[in-house]
Amino acid sequence: MAIEAVLFDFSGTLFRLEEDPSWTDELVDADGRAFDVHEKAEILRRMTAPVQQLVEFDEAGQYAWDNRDLDPALHRRAYLEVLRKSGVPTEEQAARLYGRLIDPLAWTPYPDTGTVLEFLAGHGVRTAVVSNIAFDVRPAFATRGWDALLDAVTLSYEVGAIKPDPRIFRAALDKLGVAPEAALMVGDSAVADGGASALGCRFALVDPLPTAERPDALVDALRAHGLAVPR
Repeated sequence: MAIEAVLFDFSGTLFRLEEDPSWTDELVDADGRAFDVHEKAEILRRMTAPVQQLVEFDEAGQYAWDNRDLDPALHRRAYLEVLRKSGVPTEEQAARLYGRLIDPLAWTPYPDTGTVLEFLAGHGVRTAVVSNIAFDVRPAFATRGWDALLDAVTLSYEVGAIKPDPRIFRAALDKLGVAPEAALMVGDSAVADGGASALGCRFALVDPLPTAERPDALVDALRAHGLAVPR
């Protein structure tokens, strides 16, 4: 069956939150000491690796972490705790860093994101973003004029389901009006994004590398499934 729709993950697939050293330039500890380069690098790593649990939580914190992509309030609580346990001493500093994480305009698209979205729209293949996330990513597309290239955006906190729960994929497919067997899911997690396979979707895995190191993985993924995106 020909592919009629492509579902894309957001983080690590279409966009990536790149490390920006300027975000931590003003960080100081409780004694007023500036963070050293290694401490800053670790905080940035913990911000830009949003699917890995890198600190220990109490029971309430663990609940917030486990359910962060279903509720913006839990997401905020979980990440402020991550930053606190990573050495960020004040609520103000942690909140400022957290604001970077949830700012869709702070995320960088992969070099071929626009290419594949434009190709699919131009060839009548429907597209959707399907993301485990607790903030609205639509402005990341709208600011580049790519919102017109998407047929649906399905976010976990809006639909109440987290990948690999089939309900989130079903919600996207229903919006597109496409059967699972005619859809391809592209994402960076074999567990979460690969869950679409349980419904009958095809699946393509991409590596969530820094954007400068992954120029054409989306193009390759689509070409491997019979969609002749130009290089």
